[in-house]
Amino acid sequence: MSHIIADSIGRRSRLGTSPTGKRVSPTTRDLRWFEALAQHGPLPTSFLLAFTKDSHASEKRARERLTDLFHEDNTPDDGPYLVRPPQQFRTIDARYNQLVHCLAPAGRRALARHGMSNDQCVSPSGPWLHGLMTSCITASIELATLGRPDIAYIPQSRILARADTALRCPVRICDPSTGNMSVKTLAPDAVFGLEYKTGACSRFRFFAVEADRATEPITSANWNRKSFERNLLQYRAYVEGGEYRRHLKLTSPLIVLHVTTSALHCDQMLALLRRRYPASEAYVLFRPWDAFATPFHPPEPVQSLLDAPWQGGFEHGFRIDRVCGNGN
Repeated sequence: MSHIIADSIGRRSRLGTSPTGKRVSPTTRDLRWFEALAQHGPLPTSFLLAFTKDSHASEKRARERLTDLFHEDNTPDDGPYLVRPPQQFRTIDARYNQLVHCLAPAGRRALARHGMSNDQCVSPSGPWLHGLMTSCITASIELATLGRPDIAYIPQSRILARADTALRCPVRICDPSTGNMSVKTLAPDAVFGLEYKTGACSRFRFFAVEADRATEPITSANWNRKSFERNLLQYRAYVEGGEYRRHLKLTSPLIVLHVTTSALHCDQMLALLRRRYPASEAYVLFRPWDAFATPFHPPEPVQSLLDAPWQGGFEHGFRIDRVCGNGN
């Protein structure tokens, strides 16, 4: 038996693994957790439990199972199945926060062994907290669709696999201060789709996600510096120019969802859009989510990302769970 690292009252460490030698083989519920992590990226415990809420009678036992999947390395896939990213412990009162999990290599091997892997399943890029925010956005929306017979979630991996492409796409844009044209690579933080089951046939809408932690300016005199305005111009070329149809092989509309950590920053972005690029308001929506501000606390799933109005689009907001989108 391996040496167990425990705290003063005998609990195993939250940071480092402490295997006991217990044999752990993935169950159907475990594989659903692995699949959610592969599709979205790192997720807090509450998200994983929500994905399998109908498969466990005891939430306490489910949490204990997540503990085993992190600590135990005696598995058919040669290692523990989950990782706890160390960045989550670098915040105020981290020990009182719910844990965030990532999929370990053994978890990916387990998915492959059960025919559930997809080469297009990639974690969000960029700084860790930004990636977690992206994961929580897309996972919240998928979770909100699970109880809805009229709507279904289409993951990024399926969209990219169908189009046989990567997420990044170069687009030509014009510097508004000089008129010079340049090519800048657009890389949405994530993409996903929704299938609206309307009677005899289905309708579809697709979305690009931008998780904005208010670390970049609204505008910048330096064209080579990332800003909201430059990002917006890239999406104008991508959406209004029809580039997304060629890139992602889509015929349905694409909407851009900006989620930011500050209501003030959200209002500033929307004000710039309406002042300088009002035509883009038809497909660019905004929503604040202060859970990712400072200090950071891993959030619970937010169902209202699906079924409550976003700012922009219509006077009373835009509902992404409705075919028409009208928030009334």
